[in-house]
Amino acid sequence: MIFPEVKISVPSSFEDFRGELYTLYKKGDYNLDFNHDKVSVSRRNTLRGLHGDSKSWKLITCLSGEFYLVVVDNRPNSPNYLKWDSIILTSKNKKQILIPPMFANGHLVLSPEATLFYKWAYPGNYPDVEDQFTLKWNDPKISIHWPISNPILSQRDT
Repeated sequence: MIFPEVKISVPSSFEDFRGELYTLYKKGDYNLDFNHDKVSVSRRNTLRGLHGDSKSWKLITCLSGEFYLVVVDNRPNSPNYLKWDSIILTSKNKKQILIPPMFANGHLVLSPEATLFYKWAYPGNYPDVEDQFTLKWNDPKISIHWPISNPILSQRDT
């Protein structure tokens, strides 16, 4: 990941003939007060995002399937403003990504179906609509390379 503020980790796991056990999060892993969890289930070629806000940290993990996840720096004074990077999250690679405030994220489902788990940390109440922003998935100023040209989009993301 080109952004030092964005952290990627892989939880340790225990595997035997019965299956696998791993911890997604335990208190003290990050110096954050996580206070909200969300799950997103989507079908192949669904693109969600790019969304962010000025105060939320998001710890994102793929529970099933495969996602192409994009992160965009939306800090106007940053030397990386509107630069992007991507990572593949799968239930097999178990990679987690911690995204700070003012970074947008979006994802494209690569498998027939996939489940993404978000852990959110933010001060105050959520959602504060005035703190949220959406970047267009195909904005030519950002020029994200998506591995598909005709994704399934919501009205909000078109």
